[in-house]
Amino acid sequence: MKRGGPRGRRGPFVRDEFAYVLDYMPYGNPIDRHPQHRRMPVAQAIGSKWLTLVEIEPLPNIVPTIGERVPIATTPNAPGHRVSDRITYADLTTVARENLPSIVRKIVVEKERVFVEFFNVAEPINIRLHSLELLPGVGKKTLMQILAERKKKPFESFEDIQKRVRINDPAKLIVDRIIKELQGGERYYLFVEPYPRNPDHRFLNYLRFLYERVGYRDPW
Repeated sequence: MKRGGPRGRRGPFVRDEFAYVLDYMPYGNPIDRHPQHRRMPVAQAIGSKWLTLVEIEPLPNIVPTIGERVPIATTPNAPGHRVSDRITYADLTTVARENLPSIVRKIVVEKERVFVEFFNVAEPINIRLHSLELLPGVGKKTLMQILAERKKKPFESFEDIQKRVRINDPAKLIVDRIIKELQGGERYYLFVEPYPRNPDHRFLNYLRFLYERVGYRDPW
């Protein structure tokens, strides 16, 4: 619950400390559910580490650029643009949705080592479904190829996966899965924490495991 005036407001809990700008509206968003954001500068962004969709209030006299990586903060005295709310895919503007695939790809390529490791360590979800099969385009045949190749030697890059498993664009598989999870309606979530929470969703939280495994520090 938010209390006090603008100086005392505390934003929603968001683990990300940096985000990529998806859209910037210098005169506000006329269909925003927050009345104050219909007439003041506001931006939509995606967290660079935990992939959280957020709405931010830019700092005074600073104009965020679409695609720019900016610091964000959920508390009044912390440095960065203030996170006013967590949002869902349905809240994104048309511009933000159009920019989402390229910016998610930027994040995935930037963290190639993290997401390549997913191909090395992903585990079965149950006796009928493997985590790798949640990647769009990975069926049983491709799954068996990935498992066989990683037994021989861990994958080292997206290019290595492409050559050994004949996947045309491994990064795109990750990007497409992240976007599906951001859109919601999935039973299992590999990377993106479901929001709002639903007891029918199962969050596998691979990002936390992968970051710890490869020794990731933000910013990379």
